[in-house]
Amino acid sequence: MSDTRPLVRVRDAHKIYKRGVERIDVLQGLDLDVEEGEFLALMGPSGSGKSTLLNLIGGLDRPTSGTIEVGDDRIDRLSESDLARWRSRHVGFIFQFYNLMPVLTAQRNVELPLLLTKLSKARRRKHVATALALVGLTDRAKHFPRQLSGGQEQRVGIARAIVTDPTLLLCDEPTGDLDRKSGDEILDLLEGLNKEQGKTIIMVTHDPQAAARATRVLHLDKGQLMTEAA
Repeated sequence: MSDTRPLVRVRDAHKIYKRGVERIDVLQGLDLDVEEGEFLALMGPSGSGKSTLLNLIGGLDRPTSGTIEVGDDRIDRLSESDLARWRSRHVGFIFQFYNLMPVLTAQRNVELPLLLTKLSKARRRKHVATALALVGLTDRAKHFPRQLSGGQEQRVGIARAIVTDPTLLLCDEPTGDLDRKSGDEILDLLEGLNKEQGKTIIMVTHDPQAAARATRVLHLDKGQLMTEAA
């Protein structure tokens, strides 16, 4: 690890859910540093807290206690409106099931995050074209999701995630709904974004072959980080 300050700093993070009288401790005093430019894979059994941790780092949820810092921002202390603005500037999300709008073309799906910015229509289109080119889908810009394969839909999802040039890419089982060939193509793309574009990536996965693409692998179990692997 470098001597510079980590990009992501999680300290003593607890996340507790209540279900009736039952208390569920999803995260239990978790500490984590992620360096800028790192490709981190989070593994562990279902219910271990992987997606919860990802959601805390991405500002989709808040810790019950503890601190979450990304760059210069203590995101656990931001108001809801400030947190929404922070997410739009700093985080690109990639989901297992793509979450594309079926009535919009690939081009329009990718443009959606830019509608929250002050960019002109011409600048938005330029950013969209660049993102689609990076994922190899320039020729599918006018296609609707139903006209694309699963792998192509996920590429659109990745283009949408990177179109704002975010600080972090957060991937929740990005190959979980794909066959091995399509999944490998998506992993090639993520690896390229990390190595060639310098993107910091945190990926939740159950797949050891996917995790092997990361520069570091951590395992969660019962809300705690276990011994580091590879």
